Amino acid sequence: MSTATLTSKGQITIPAAVRFAMNVSTGDRVEFVEIAPGRYEFVAATRSATELKGMFGKSAKKVSIEDMNTAIAARWASAQ
Repeated sequence: MSTATLTSKGQITIPAAVRFAMNVSTGDRVEFVEIAPGRYEFVAATRSATELKGMFGKSAKKVSIEDMNTAIAARWASAQ
């Protein structure tokens, strides 16, 4: 198990083995996701939105911009 110490400025150094395993380096973003009260998961946020393209395959149904705008307007109207 890797450990780190919190500094007076609230900073920690991520151990080298953890950085390597998570494929993160200087300047990369990470997220702390609460998975239970008082329990967090440390997640590398290094993927750009463009890398997500195609992750779920092609859509079975094509939707036009007009259909999207209509659905958004209807949802907004129902929330008022």
